[in-house]
Amino acid sequence: MSKVVELERVLELVKDGMVVMIGGFLAVGTPETIIDKLVEKGVKDLTIICNDTAFPDKGIGKLVVNKQVKRVITSHIGTNPETGRQMNAGEMEVDLVPQGTLAERIRAAGAGLGGILTPTGIGTVVEEGKEKILVNNKEYLLELPLKADIALLRGSKVDAKGNVWYNNATRNFNPLMATAADVVIVEAEEIVETGDIDANNVVTSGIFVDYIVKEGK
Repeated sequence: MSKVVELERVLELVKDGMVVMIGGFLAVGTPETIIDKLVEKGVKDLTIICNDTAFPDKGIGKLVVNKQVKRVITSHIGTNPETGRQMNAGEMEVDLVPQGTLAERIRAAGAGLGGILTPTGIGTVVEEGKEKILVNNKEYLLELPLKADIALLRGSKVDAKGNVWYNNATRNFNPLMATAADVVIVEAEEIVETGDIDANNVVTSGIFVDYIVKEGK
């Protein structure tokens, strides 16, 4: 059975106050069509989990500029001045997480783990409020899993059952996020028939994908 649906169908699933993972690295591999429609829809009070907030006029940055985000959990914000401005003005909460830790917290949720242990952040503001665990006389921070209500991803080539191939750097956080959300929506650059993607090239298995929409629709 095909998982391809009209864009309007998936927009109905994204509601005010949800926790939403969005793939991409500086908007590369980000589902731009879905984001543009969410801006039009005006869904608000979102918590966004992402690698970065892209640029004011691109990717996740559009949601930030439109003040649809109440909290962002991310690894850096330097390319989007509006994110920093809203953070400093108290208009949006920004939770900065080291990039590797962010990836592992998402992976932990997808793998059903209770958390990860990492030395990253020991002795810095990152450790504030977190449990420390001693392993072989070395201190680690316990970092908890990150899970979302919905993941919005982008695939270069997606078949009708949801198997995904990502071209080069567009892969980034997309495969991890596909495992760590209750509902996974993939915006496809190209939709192909089941079997058209060589099994060796499938990065995200269709078992993780709930809906597929065509880019630009």
